Amino acid sequence: SRYYREVLPGEIVKISRYDVQTLDVVPRPEGDPSAFCIFEYVYFARPDSIFEGQMVYSVRRRCGQQLAIEAPVEADLVSTVPESATPAALGYAQKCGLPYVEVLCKNRYVGRTFIQPNMRLRQLGVAKKFGVLSDNFKGKRVVIIDDSIVRGNTISPIIKLLRESGAKEVHIRVASPPIRFPCYMGINIPTKEELIANRPEFHDLANYIGADSVVYLSVEGLVSSVQESIKARHENENSLKTQKSRVGKIGHCIACLTGEYPVELEW
Repeated sequence: SRYYREVLPGEIVKISRYDVQTLDVVPRPEGDPSAFCIFEYVYFARPDSIFEGQMVYSVRRRCGQQLAIEAPVEADLVSTVPESATPAALGYAQKCGLPYVEVLCKNRYVGRTFIQPNMRLRQLGVAKKFGVLSDNFKGKRVVIIDDSIVRGNTISPIIKLLRESGAKEVHIRVASPPIRFPCYMGINIPTKEELIANRPEFHDLANYIGADSVVYLSVEGLVSSVQESIKARHENENSLKTQKSRVGKIGHCIACLTGEYPVELEW
């Protein structure tokens, strides 16, 4: 197979042995900004996916590099909560000049805990999902890169596992900003109250989850990491006319981070 082009928002592509047909089922007025879900880059998409002309893996790596600029820490090694955070961890390690070392092994037969419908199922998922590679980090200061901390139910037991297995220090760096607002576009974040960033514990989050420190990537850092390649490509083309006619201006939905929704909500 080979990459041809992206399927546009509201577009249906029908492929047969004879031809390729497209149908627009949702209008895309010329000049209107798009509002592509920025969490596709952070968590949902496969790293080899291509959105807006760039590979998700590359964006996640840039997020890790930006996180290293914003939140360096004295440590011996960098690791990750596999697997969606791995590119960010590699970017962080490269920028900081620290070795990247695996400290967790993942049970590939357990699904994603973030999208489980209740807390009990999410916690059971974490318990089954990870094992530790203790020989790689005993007595060392570890930086763990995670893609996001939504409810706090995943990272806390991981930190406990690492400490019980000999980690001297565990520092958490999150390659996305705190999620503070629900998504009304189909993602399982139903209430503000269950988000860790809106709870009293957030003000002392490191102590709450058992880490030595916790720092999130800024909203500006995430947006710049996502849009850097897109803007550079547009500048090289020296014209946005072709791109605008297809997908509108550069734009991403960051409503879960800022509360600024791309459409007016009707209650």
